[in-house]
Amino acid sequence: MSKIELARSALTYLDAACSREDWIRIGMSAKSAGLYFEDFHNWSKNAENYAGEKDCKNVWKSFNESGAIKSATLFGMARSKGWQNPNKMQINVVNENDHNSYQKEKSSQQPHNDVTNKYAVDVWERCLPALPYHEYILRKQGKSDGLRYYPSAEQALIINGENVADYLVVPCWSEMRLQSLQFISPNKKNKLNLPRASFSDGYFSVGEINDRIYICEGIGQAWAINKASRAAAVVCFGSGRMKIVANILRAKYPNVRLVIAPDRGQEKKACETASAVGGQWIELPQDKPSNYDANDYAQDHGYDELAHVLACVKIPELRYKLLSSTDLLNTPPMRWIVHGVIPEKGLAAIYGASGSGKSFLILDMAFAIATDEIYWFGRRITHVPVTYICLEGDAGLGKRIKAWSLYFKKPLPDALRFIVQPFNLLSEDVSELAKSVISIGGMGGLVIIDTLNRAAPGIDENSSKDMGNLIAAANKLQNQIGGLVLLVHHTGKDATKGLRGHSSLYAALDGAIEVIKTDTRREWSVAKSKDDVTGDANSFKLEVVQLGFDDQDQEITSCVALFDDSKNTFKKKISLGSNQKIALEEIDKQLHNSLHTDKEDAPTSTKCLEYDKAVSLVAERIPTDIKHQKTRAISAIAGLVGKKYLGMKSGWLWRI
Repeated sequence: MSKIELARSALTYLDAACSREDWIRIGMSAKSAGLYFEDFHNWSKNAENYAGEKDCKNVWKSFNESGAIKSATLFGMARSKGWQNPNKMQINVVNENDHNSYQKEKSSQQPHNDVTNKYAVDVWERCLPALPYHEYILRKQGKSDGLRYYPSAEQALIINGENVADYLVVPCWSEMRLQSLQFISPNKKNKLNLPRASFSDGYFSVGEINDRIYICEGIGQAWAINKASRAAAVVCFGSGRMKIVANILRAKYPNVRLVIAPDRGQEKKACETASAVGGQWIELPQDKPSNYDANDYAQDHGYDELAHVLACVKIPELRYKLLSSTDLLNTPPMRWIVHGVIPEKGLAAIYGASGSGKSFLILDMAFAIATDEIYWFGRRITHVPVTYICLEGDAGLGKRIKAWSLYFKKPLPDALRFIVQPFNLLSEDVSELAKSVISIGGMGGLVIIDTLNRAAPGIDENSSKDMGNLIAAANKLQNQIGGLVLLVHHTGKDATKGLRGHSSLYAALDGAIEVIKTDTRREWSVAKSKDDVTGDANSFKLEVVQLGFDDQDQEITSCVALFDDSKNTFKKKISLGSNQKIALEEIDKQLHNSLHTDKEDAPTSTKCLEYDKAVSLVAERIPTDIKHQKTRAISAIAGLVGKKYLGMKSGWLWRI
């Protein structure tokens, strides 16, 4: 063989999917050995990490034929992979003189793949049709369709030091064009690829292609899959070519379902390939050893069991998930920390003018969420850990906490933690805060930042860029803690316009609470909510609590936020949802006939109704499926309590 033929032979032994550094070294040594760009490109494009012909050509042009890396590097690397110099072997390669005549080097830039195909065709034509009783076919329970074997009567063909006489020959086709050949030993797991022949965009199919195609590494797997599934199975000639072949098949068969069938140990690559082509993949049992394949499974467990494995396809996680109407009907309901007010996850805000009482209100909410309270202003609570970052008015924080504990005669909850150190949302403080929250078990909980202005010093709140950076930082914190970030913010000069600053903040929120103070009342309302009613007003007042005296004998006081009973007439004007109307109608009917009076805190002679009985009766009337009726009834009754249509305590209800 000439030096160039030797270089081509050596190149086929190297993995094109190597690191870029090794790929460049191989390319430089290949050019030094006299190979053409087409040789280097045809070899490179079989790799999964192939970056395209343009990249390949630019790199090739940068190589200097007389550079520091010589052809010896190519031959040395190939020898380490098992390559041997055919010129030094005792057995001649098949019909050397014939194929040398068309392997002569060309001064023109004729693509080398034409020569490769001629060589593959030459060898293929010397082969004979495979027989069903070929040892490898019998051992793998396969079939001989489309295959040949290399007859021992022909002159010896040596590949990687092996005489391939009687080896089964699997062709690699691209359309009707033969690209390369794979030789499989009759009695051992030895597969050899024809030197100087690239697989290119070829593959071999077992079975007729209809609605789906399974893509696997070798012919044995393809036989087993086709027999078990009755579907086409395509041989891609190695796990490194799965993505290449999958992309080719997707372009050729856009409406056919592609299923990647990897050997054990190649599941991650199979999932990535399936994701890239909009396909699916299958997984063999995890207790099987590495490189265990579909044919092994069929041999061990039978084809019916393999059919079951093939039917259990896995779908890669896709960015866009297409849902049917049924999927939407079966989606779980929205999850809340305070039902209908703030969601379980995301970004929310509570805002109002200075002095409106929002900090007292949000602290009361925090205590309710972190303790054993069931409702907050009539809204059902989900208990989660709470982290309160107090950046404004922190000097009075201790007094507010003490006032709450004294007024409600309750110990301070462990699930509520406070931070009074400086904190900047637009810095590394975000990651440090997340670490601290997670370290005390606050993952998935509520983080309150009071106030947003103090957490982002120096920003222009009216700037879309600055506000965008602030929103991104808040979302980063939310992603790291996995729960809800609640921002305490102010209204602008015109309180009717809501949140102060650029409108992008309001648009980014998953929930918002507005706090208003007038000459006659304080109230909070849901200004923005996902999947719930907005606009419901809830009156509250600040109750003064005496805490003792200071060293100047001056009285120390603070406040707690309480529902304002004096505003019942205002509350009665609040509109009711459809389920709430049904609930109120049913409860009124039951109260009319009730024999129970004066229960718990109900006014004298006021009729009462057991809570559990009310839930059961209301549930029967809620127009939804049975499994959701009780949940809807509980929610409707809670809303009536919150809106002060009903009183409730210790399992009893009464009309207000």
